[in-house]
Amino acid sequence: MVKCSFCKNEIEKGTGLIVVIPPGKAENYCSSKCEKNALKLKRNPRKVTWIQKGKKSK
Repeated sequence: MVKCSFCKNEIEKGTGLIVVIPPGKAENYCSSKCEKNALKLKRNPRKVTWIQKGKKSK
């Protein structure tokens, strides 16, 4: 299983997006939401609240 480059969720085989960035690296995204937040909006995944990893433990 491949993990999403932004939210670190596992991606099922046959789903998701693969984006090749200029230095020749391939990044995997589970949805267009993750792709837009990473590439277009340049957000930090640690500061996004909808990601399980980004939420603070209480």
